[in-house]
Amino acid sequence: MSQSPSMEPRPGDALIVVDVQRDFLPGGALAVPRGDEVVPVLNRYLEIFTGRDLPVVATRDWHPADHCSFRERGGPWPPHCIAGTPGAAFADGLALPAQAIIVSKATAPDKDAYSGFQDTDLARRLREAGVRRVFVGGLATDYCVLNTVRDALAEGFEVVLLEDAIRAVEVHPGDGERAVKEMQDAGADTARLDAVAA
Repeated sequence: MSQSPSMEPRPGDALIVVDVQRDFLPGGALAVPRGDEVVPVLNRYLEIFTGRDLPVVATRDWHPADHCSFRERGGPWPPHCIAGTPGAAFADGLALPAQAIIVSKATAPDKDAYSGFQDTDLARRLREAGVRRVFVGGLATDYCVLNTVRDALAEGFEVVLLEDAIRAVEVHPGDGERAVKEMQDAGADTARLDAVAA
């Protein structure tokens, strides 16, 4: 699917900011190339959603120190986003509103979770807030953004992927592009700031 006619946020919409944490930014333990570039763009989206009094969600990896995704335990990643550490904090300069819903994921040592919906109450909280459509941006396109979008669609939400507010890890070249195509094929619309701010 491509851009639908109205991408202007309205009642029933929410913004989901995925894992914009220090460890995923350049210089962090698991840096996403150019991950810092999403912060000013997401701040514009945050301004739009908070200005219209629409819900804002921020997901975060909040791992125990012995999490199963870490290489020491046979996982694919270096230790990152350990709960309560500076690396797990949201990016400096990310202008989350005080009323943002914070969703911590992958909090159990023996279970990983790339999606903000996995083993959390996010779907219930969105429904209780009357949300029908979610706008999703953040890090990383090919992992936590992809899985959050997949699960949002599976939960019955409409999804708008914010193409200018995502960056990919690219473990394999082209992973980001493939992830965007997969999300579109699954039913997600895509938009950029000019369409949302219109």
